[in-house]
Amino acid sequence: MSSETPELVAHKRMINARTVLENRADLRTYPHRHLAIVSQLMPSGQGVTQLLAAVEILDRFGWDLVNVSELTGRQVCAFMRRR
Repeated sequence: MSSETPELVAHKRMINARTVLENRADLRTYPHRHLAIVSQLMPSGQGVTQLLAAVEILDRFGWDLVNVSELTGRQVCAFMRRR
């Protein structure tokens, strides 16, 4: 699996929760203050679990959770703000 470049993440201002969990993106040079983490909704709440695990990882690196929202009935999104 390929890593998401900081430029790609900065352009979309979104990152997949799995990308964060698998440590496939380096956000140290991310140029914006806000970032959305997206996860697919799955049976048994696994998508929410992945999303919140990614939120906890980014919390260790200076990001705060602002809000969580369901998108299009198939995705859940966490909105983050860098401290």
